[in-house]
Amino acid sequence: MAFADVGEVRLFYTDEGTGECSLLLVHGYACDSHDWSWQLPYFVERHRVIAVDLRGHGRSSAPGDGYSAVTLAGDLAGLLRALDAPPVVAVGHSLGGIVVSALAVEHPALVAGAVCVDPAYLLPDETAGAMEPFIAALRDADPGELVQQLFAGLDSPGRDPAVRAWQLRRAAGVPPHVLRQALETQVKGLTLVSNSRPYLARRSCPVLSFYADPNRVGVETDIFRDDRSRSIGWEGAGHWLHQERPAEFNALVQAWIESLGLPARG
Repeated sequence: MAFADVGEVRLFYTDEGTGECSLLLVHGYACDSHDWSWQLPYFVERHRVIAVDLRGHGRSSAPGDGYSAVTLAGDLAGLLRALDAPPVVAVGHSLGGIVVSALAVEHPALVAGAVCVDPAYLLPDETAGAMEPFIAALRDADPGELVQQLFAGLDSPGRDPAVRAWQLRRAAGVPPHVLRQALETQVKGLTLVSNSRPYLARRSCPVLSFYADPNRVGVETDIFRDDRSRSIGWEGAGHWLHQERPAEFNALVQAWIESLGLPARG
């Protein structure tokens, strides 16, 4: 376990395993790198795995601003360069899916492939209007309580209550300015299809995406640029699908990585 000073931010990360193929694991909004506890043991046996807390989340520092996807991706680019990491397969959940996509667009030499897990992009533009009352409430009320309400609507009925409680307690501990800025920046930015569609079309690397709503699969498939890209819909899954079905998720990601021809140990 270690910390890295990258510009104005201090990032907490772990760097485990070996192999020429490296993975970068990026959590979602109001979460931290513990979200990958279901993946770390599996992938560390096969690859070098870097798991990071985004600025403002987990054990990383929380500057007063800088919570756009492009800025967060810049933090990660600085970390990868500091670690002298080879091009990574960048795996991101929710907001992390936007961030690893921004990393692929803004720093393509650092990304060999992207895995986006129920990513918070390509949503209808109407999402901004629907979320505006919630964002306004974040400015005036306790954001921790409101984010807990938001998360409750993303769960699947069968999710382990202990995991749900753990998720909500962590969200309550994220600094209020981070909760406000990170959500508002994304909802008014790369979450919306009118903004994210042309931006995501600039990803030149292969992409594997997972969606809890199978109806979203086709929207992204149309903008893939690499023939090795693939999108999967998991009907009945919740937003944290990599935690709900970890064995299946891990095997699918590993098989896809192997299909890219990237080296791996074991």
